[in-house]
Order: sequence, then C-alpha cells, then structure tokens
Amino acid sequence: MTGTSRGSAAAGGQPRSRRRADAQRSIAAVLDAAERVLVQRPEASMDEIARAAGVTRQTVYAHFRSRDALLRALLERFTQRVAAVLDAADLECGPAADAIVRFLDCAWQASAAEPLLLHISQQSRTAQEDDSLHQPIIGRLYALIRRGQDHGEFDPELPAAWLATTTITLAHTAAEEARAGRMTDDEAITALRRTVPRMLAGSLPRTG
Repeated sequence: MTGTSRGSAAAGGQPRSRRRADAQRSIAAVLDAAERVLVQRPEASMDEIARAAGVTRQTVYAHFRSRDALLRALLERFTQRVAAVLDAADLECGPAADAIVRFLDCAWQASAAEPLLLHISQQSRTAQEDDSLHQPIIGRLYALIRRGQDHGEFDPELPAAWLATTTITLAHTAAEEARAGRMTDDEAITALRRTVPRMLAGSLPRTG
C-alpha cells in the first residue's frame, strides 16, 4: 500500500513538474517577445506580443491578467538584471564613498542597456507597488549607506532609508534630464557622481 502510494506520487509528480517547466518557458517566451516588440512599438497590443511569442492571446492572459501586469513583470525582470550588475560591482569592498560611485555608474549603465526601462518605469503604480519593485536596488543601496555611516564616511544623523530614497530620486531626475535633452548622458552621470557623495557626507568635516 505504501509502495503503491509512493509510486503514484512519483508518477503524479513528473507531469506537474513538466507542466511547471512548460509554463516557465511560456512565460519567458512572452517576456522575450514583449521586450522585442515594445522596443519598436511601446503601445503594442497583447495580440501583437502573443503573435511575436508564437502563442495564443489566451496563453498570454493566462500568465498576465492585464497589460499592466505584463509591464510589471518586465520591470521586475529589468530590476533583477540591474541588481545582478550591482552584485558584480563588489559594493562591500573598499571605502563606501568609492563604492557609492561604483553603484551609480553600474546602475546608470545597466539601466541605459534596457531601452524599455524608462518607458515602463513611468507607468502608474501605487506607492507600495513602486517600493516593492525598487526594493532589490534600494536594499543594496541602503546596506551601502549604512556601512558608510558606521565607518564615519556618511552623515549618521539622517536615516539611511531617507538617504537611499533621495539617491534614487536624484538618479531618476538625472535620467529625466538626459532624456529631455537638457543634459547629455555624460553630464547627467557626472552630476550624480558629484552630488550624491556630497549629500551623503552631509555636515561631516572635510579632511585633506
């Protein structure tokens, strides 16, 4: 009886595992297609994305109940890519003041490599959704700022969460200035490299 039950569970487990794998491949195909199509036509319909993915419209909606849900999944995918680039930057090594510049450079370059990122990031979301989407980035930045505060490099009198949010806001502003043509990309990232470390140092006495 026990052997039969175990055998049935094992037999039943394989189809479920296969269905999950098939679903993951299908989701990846839809997201890949959405990236390709939306780069060319940001307002492309779900039908167009389905055709590009080689699946039916019903399949797309089975994975993503709305276009907004699909865009959110794309933004989560892009955010994870940026997070992976930041992880490769060894932000835990060396002075925090140097690491914050690496953070800004890597985040800027990784974001620039995602042509859809700015368009999708402008979609309407609740504050809670926005915080959730940014958490992989803000969490790494928060840890870096706390390290700088603990080692006397950054102003300890302001909350690290506030400083992290302000840094992200400045980065978004720089990106918007570059997008609008009021600054070049080089001018925008240079402004960030100068502004953010000074903000984080705050009222700390200058040395050297």
